[in-house]
Amino acid sequence: MKYNIASLPGDGIGPEVAAAVKAVLDNVAKKFNHQFDVKEYLIGGAAIDETGVALPDETLAACKSADAVFLAAIGGPKWDQSDIRPEQGLLKLRAELEVYANIRPLTMYPQLQSASPLKPEILAGTDFIIVRELTGGIYFGEKARYEDYATDECKYSVEEVERIARVAFDLAMQRDKKLTSVDKANVLETSKLWREVVTRIGETEYPQVELHHQLVDSCAMKLIQSPSEFDVVLTENMFGDILSDEASVLAGSMGLLASSSVGSKYGLFEPIHGSAPDIAGQGVANPYASILSIAMMLRWLKLSDEADAVEQAVSKAIDDGVLTQDLKSNSGISTSDAIGAVISNLKE
Repeated sequence: MKYNIASLPGDGIGPEVAAAVKAVLDNVAKKFNHQFDVKEYLIGGAAIDETGVALPDETLAACKSADAVFLAAIGGPKWDQSDIRPEQGLLKLRAELEVYANIRPLTMYPQLQSASPLKPEILAGTDFIIVRELTGGIYFGEKARYEDYATDECKYSVEEVERIARVAFDLAMQRDKKLTSVDKANVLETSKLWREVVTRIGETEYPQVELHHQLVDSCAMKLIQSPSEFDVVLTENMFGDILSDEASVLAGSMGLLASSSVGSKYGLFEPIHGSAPDIAGQGVANPYASILSIAMMLRWLKLSDEADAVEQAVSKAIDDGVLTQDLKSNSGISTSDAIGAVISNLKE
């Protein structure tokens, strides 16, 4: 089979970790007799510098015609004072592709428990997925700035909540049939609507799933106190952004966590770690989250054996102690070393 992949390296460490895309897919192609045509396009700050816009028309067209899209990272202090921000490109891409469901599994590696600040007994049994609504809420609402105040509108429709709820319930049905819906229904009208709709969908369409509602502040606390109590976590855009970054601490590093953003037609796959400008250009960034995002891409393309092979190759590299500095200080392992270890394991 032949697949066209649009790769968006972006900014900061993005180009460094995006180097894994073609290398990994080339080896998957050889191992499983496929063909992956990977082409790179501009987005974010790099696109602003080159074209004056954060998401060029060429990039958007390529993403819409590709079988899947990989995005590495965007943003950085260089564009903090710019009228056009790199993040605008990402938000527009998500909206244009209508990838409303962001799925972030927490991958725990027992051999990396020492990299987490939490005690092993707290981490024991932790295995959950965060399902974040991605194209609604405060990030996409109307914004206004005045001399002495500013506003950001947070808005959700019944339809938006229904469709993301079904994604989460479907995942729960494939796992332990437990779903925690996170909101702020004691204060926010959007959260009150969210809770009502999720409750209705659960009762009428997924009665087998044990549904719990939790306020976002108490959820943030419980993620650290007792993370093993969660299975599938469903929440809105901003809350999901914050909680998933908090959850990365459990795994030991944001450099380990992959994500997929999907809708009815398109799939966008990206590590959650951001552009990390403080280490950009040093060749020490952790590429494992990007490689695990590629595995999620393969699974979305219905290439499950191929996805398993990539995940196993990453796990073996970690088992063998191929750890970048975010996982083991003064390790001396470079980004290219880590990519090379995964490629070597794929060839076995």
